Amino acid sequence: MVKYKYMKFRQELFWDVDPKTIDKNKHSQYIIERILEMGRKEEIKWLLQNFDKKTIKETLMKRKGFTVKTANFWRLFFNIPKNKILCLSKQYQQMRKTHWPY
Repeated sequence: MVKYKYMKFRQELFWDVDPKTIDKNKHSQYIIERILEMGRKEEIKWLLQNFDKKTIKETLMKRKGFTVKTANFWRLFFNIPKNKILCLSKQYQQMRKTHWPY
């Protein structure tokens, strides 16, 4: 685990980069997306304490890396209409199935 501003992130969350190089301000959407998608309870708690709800909601609405299950959970948690979540749109889901037919 790598210590990051009072939080130790698991390498599994950031397998594609060196977690030591992640900047909370520059990479906020990246951090938020990974923790919402794969974070454990303590990581979610850290996220909610370190980012304002507006930033978290905007990330959820704009980023495409969420699974349908995760996006639906968090949209209900934050009370966001389904049509505001990009990765839940029919157009995006159809496009995703052509690339990942599962």
